Amino acid sequence: MRSVRYLHILLGILIGASVYAQDDAQARIAANLKRLPNTTDLLQDSLNLAIKADLRTLLDREGALTAAYTELPMTRVDAPDGAFRLFTWNLPRNDGRHEFEGFLLARTAKGQALYELRDMTAKITAPEVPELGPDRWYGALYYEVIPVQKGGQTYYTLLGWKGHSKAETRKVIEVLSFKGGKPRFGAPLFGKGKLKAMRRVFGYAFNVTMTLRYDPALEAIIMDHLSPLRPDLKDQWAFYGPDMTHDGYFWHKGEWWFGPEIDLRAPDSVRPGRERR
Repeated sequence: MRSVRYLHILLGILIGASVYAQDDAQARIAANLKRLPNTTDLLQDSLNLAIKADLRTLLDREGALTAAYTELPMTRVDAPDGAFRLFTWNLPRNDGRHEFEGFLLARTAKGQALYELRDMTAKITAPEVPELGPDRWYGALYYEVIPVQKGGQTYYTLLGWKGHSKAETRKVIEVLSFKGGKPRFGAPLFGKGKLKAMRRVFGYAFNVTMTLRYDPALEAIIMDHLSPLRPDLKDQWAFYGPDMTHDGYFWHKGEWWFGPEIDLRAPDSVRPGRERR
């Protein structure tokens, strides 16, 4: 009986130490994230390495798919079905660029798998075209996930913010799916014709904001329509901004169908598939 009692005491000490270590790691990550802005790129790189090391330690542990992580001040989305957790943060560089970091923790048949995401934005010249993977990622801070079904496959539509430069900000509609248990970013769910976009990217002036959100009542992704400041500035995204009208994407027949000029004051008039892009 005495040995059992000692075993329980030892187990309690080990559990307490593990919880303390997790809290300590979260505190270090929070402190380092707070230091990232308004410092040199070189110091950012050093802080970022420490953040990734601590976060990997936390997410490699059993139970990471359900742990609260309430002390982590970074962007996180959880799949409603428990399939994954996605952690993202950004490095605001001194020249106005933003670089993005992330970890994807996915549920597997044997437990869980952890993937580090590597932002390759600078090498992705046509971001709406390719399917990507964790090692070649179009980085963003994801803030919403919308699961949809097609052909028995679940596609997780992600909404994200993407700082781009001193002059331009972007937002992204991304798609995450799993093929053979491996994560893939992008899926041909947008537009018409044989060559469909894998994701949608919206650029606009750095000093304005763009609404991009999911409306469960409309079952649609609602967004501000972006227009150039002048007609001669067409396709120069740094000179685009909201024009007080709204567009949307509706999940319809296994695709995200584009609906232009949505009147949010009369939601009953909204119909999917009026126009596809």
